[in-house]
This record gives sequence, C-alpha cells and structure tokens, in this order.
Amino acid sequence: MKYYLIAGEASGDLHASNLMKGLLAEDPDADFRFFGGEMMEAVGGTKVRDYKDTAVMGMSDVVKNISKIAEKLKACKEDILAWKPDVVILVDYPGFNMKIARFCHYRKIKVFYYIAPKTWASRESRNRKLKAWVDRMFIVFPFEKEYFDQAGIPYIYEGNPLVDAIDSAVLTRPEEGRYIAILAGSRKGEISRTMPVAMKMADILHATPEFAGHKFLVGGAPARTMEDYEPYIEGRDYVKVLFGRTYDILSFADAALVNSGTASLEAALLGTPQVVCWSTSFVTAFLANYVVNVMDHIKFISLGNLILGRLSFRELIQYDFTPEESAREITRLVTDLPYRERMKADYAEIRELLGGSGASRKVAAAMISELKNR
Repeated sequence: MKYYLIAGEASGDLHASNLMKGLLAEDPDADFRFFGGEMMEAVGGTKVRDYKDTAVMGMSDVVKNISKIAEKLKACKEDILAWKPDVVILVDYPGFNMKIARFCHYRKIKVFYYIAPKTWASRESRNRKLKAWVDRMFIVFPFEKEYFDQAGIPYIYEGNPLVDAIDSAVLTRPEEGRYIAILAGSRKGEISRTMPVAMKMADILHATPEFAGHKFLVGGAPARTMEDYEPYIEGRDYVKVLFGRTYDILSFADAALVNSGTASLEAALLGTPQVVCWSTSFVTAFLANYVVNVMDHIKFISLGNLILGRLSFRELIQYDFTPEESAREITRLVTDLPYRERMKADYAEIRELLGGSGASRKVAAAMISELKNR
C-alpha cells in the first residue's frame, strides 16, 4: 500500500520513522512518500521536503514565514493528489496537518492522525474538526482515552512510541565527571525565559561545596544554534551546551531541570530525577491558569504527572520558578536518596501505564487492519 506521511518537527520525524519501520514489518511492500526529516529518510521512500525548510518555533516565526508555509501547504496538497496514496498519515504538527486533514476529507482521501492534537490542553474547538475530517485517530497517552471517549471521537490506543525511541537509543556518556542537565525548551521564547534562571541556579549551586565539582550540561534544541545560548553561558566555564545528545545528557545526569514538554517524559523514561519548570508572559500565564481552572481534567503541566494522575516530580510554574527554588530542588534530588527512589518507582509506573515497548509496530498493524477493512 501507499502511505503518505507528514511530520513537521524533530519529534514527529522520530516517531514517524519508527512507525514506518512498523509498517514495513507488517507490509513489506509498503511505499512511502513524505514531508519529514533524516530519520524518516533513513527508513526509505521518497522525501518530498525536509521539515527544517520551514520549521517554525512560535507565533513570531509563523508570521515571518507565512508565505513559505503557504507555499509548502500548496505543494503538499498538489503532491498528495498526484501520488494518490491509500492513506495520509498526519503526525502531530496540528497547525499544518489540520489543514491537510480538511483537504483530504473533502477529496475522499483516507486520513489517519497519529499523535493527536492536544485538545485536552487547549483549542477544544478542534475536536469537532477531528471528528469530521479524520477517519481514525491513534492516541499515545492513556489519560486521553477518557477525554476522547467523552468527546465522541473514535480512536485506537496501542501505547506510546517514546518508549520504543528510548529503548532503542544507544547511550554514551557525554561528559566525564558529575553534572546537572538543563533542558531549556525548543522555542526562542522558552530559552530566553528559562536560561537566565537556570544560569543563576547554576551559579548558586556551583558556589556550594556539594556542587563545586559538578558541570551543567545544556541540551541544545534541534532547530536552534549556539547563538541562542551564548549570551547566557558567557563567562561560565562550568556550563556547556551540547547538540544532538539529549538522551545521553539526561541518562547520565545526577538530576535535571527540564522545561515542561516531551523532554520531561523522556527524563522519566530514562530514569533521571527531575524538576520541571515553566514560565511565560503575564497574559499567557493568566490564560493558562484560566484553562486549568475550566478544564478540570488538567491537574498538571507535565506529561509524566498527567499520566500518573498525581505529582511525582515538582513543577515550578511562573513565579515559583526562581534560581533559589530551583537550586533547592536540584539539591534535594541529588542528596535525598529516599526522595530519588520514590521518584524512580513512579517512573516505572509511568512506563507500565504507557504500555511498554512495541507501540510503533502495534499502531502500524492497527492502521493496516483499518485500511483492509475499509
């Protein structure tokens, strides 16, 4: 069968590539055409365009690249029509992929959505469109089941592909000696808000006897460059930025300060004691607080805590995210052994709730079954 996949970010490239491997295992004659990245390209098929060509990391980037995005959307639609796939598989990336879903629906092209838009967190209005335009959703978090049941949107849940990605990673120590990991997010705005606090935290810890010999390793985001980090690390020889080593950095760290997002769940699956941070503008924080109050199914901002349904690791949100509080929590994560062990026990439960390994192939098999039974 012919599978057309669309991924628009590094995480989508990763999960789509694993899904492609699963599809090949279940359908050796699978033919792929895709918008994606190097990992998808390594599996095989035809890459139409690299996601990095129009990678956007926030509203300002969207505005600056609006003409490029429009051209990409037009090219994608034309290519789908010309190739006539058996199914179009949308991987996350809702700003772009929801438009493709609508386009395909009205042209009677089958649409699967893998890693569904997080409408449980924001933009619930998309549920109506998902129900109308998508033939089948494939969700990746156990707490989404009840939510989409209530929304009346059919789905299939076969676990989370991040487990496969973690389990298949070949890990090597990125730095000799002990260190603290810092993951400041992927967007420029996240970096500009997280790095100043994280660096002051590093200064506080570095000045103490317990951490004087530690280094602080910052995981550089895939779409960013050293220019995004240099203003913050200047003059700090105990801070180092590494790109393309996120799993390595997390895996061997004594503890991690992680900007809320996928990296937090990755830290949990790798077994790294962590504290999550999140801050934004006053207006955005006010709206986020409103959403949390209105949508009572949202108790936490971290995927790991949401999956557990309770607080496993601390979340320092907005005004609680200070250098002093971050330093106190990192110190506790490193020195309080029972605290670390309780967190790691929670991590084992998170992994179990995510369904263990093999999710990518299970999803692939479910997709093929859906196509054969159409």
